[in-house]
Amino acid sequence: MRRDRVRELLRQVADGALPVDRALDQLAFDPVESLDFASIDHHRALRQGFPEVIFGAGKTDDQVEAIASHIAERGDGFLVTRIAPSAAERLAARYPAAEVNDLARTVFLRGDTVPSSTGTVLIVTAGTSDLPVAEEAAVTAHALGLDVRRLTDVGVAGIHRVLARRDALASASVVIVVAGMDGALSSVIGGLVRVPVIAVPTSVGYGAAFGGIAPLLTMLNSCAAGVAVVNIDNGFGAAVAAARILHD
Repeated sequence: MRRDRVRELLRQVADGALPVDRALDQLAFDPVESLDFASIDHHRALRQGFPEVIFGAGKTDDQVEAIASHIAERGDGFLVTRIAPSAAERLAARYPAAEVNDLARTVFLRGDTVPSSTGTVLIVTAGTSDLPVAEEAAVTAHALGLDVRRLTDVGVAGIHRVLARRDALASASVVIVVAGMDGALSSVIGGLVRVPVIAVPTSVGYGAAFGGIAPLLTMLNSCAAGVAVVNIDNGFGAAVAAARILHD
């Protein structure tokens, strides 16, 4: 249940179009729904502005479909991240309007209402190999109602590529930097812009990158002041952080 729907219920009560008891019934209707394998928090959208997001990894296709369907039937739509291809096919068949992004490993079904936001989030990718994580961030940001723009393959191995896009950087309200290998791009961009920079280390790299530990440490030790860092490969978390910064 989203805040816009609650606001509309309260307006109807104030106008006398909806009895108080009926409004209470709708507000109280199963705030937490218990399945055999999950407890669905239907009031998360009311508290945080967006429904509970389904993390698909480790769940069976049946579990993913069941959770998604129970969220969708409330009119909230759903977002599934790290979804297996077989589960994505099932959701696409059941919900033709759902947006499947194979690269991001996401499925998004738009709800009855969309969160409002101000400003633009620019997702900057160091290399093409970082695109799956960047796309997860882009899909999540889009689902959260953000204006999403992309700047792809502008890593520090060719620093002129990002310097040539100063206008795009200057127009952003939040910049999400997705980089593996040495992870230096976030420091470069952090020194070029005045807006919040959220760094996402990826597990892309050779052995000494230690599955993303090397770029994570680089980003945590950034000499550019104020760069925030999320976990390795966590494009979803970066997008949610950007949404919290930009939402009204």
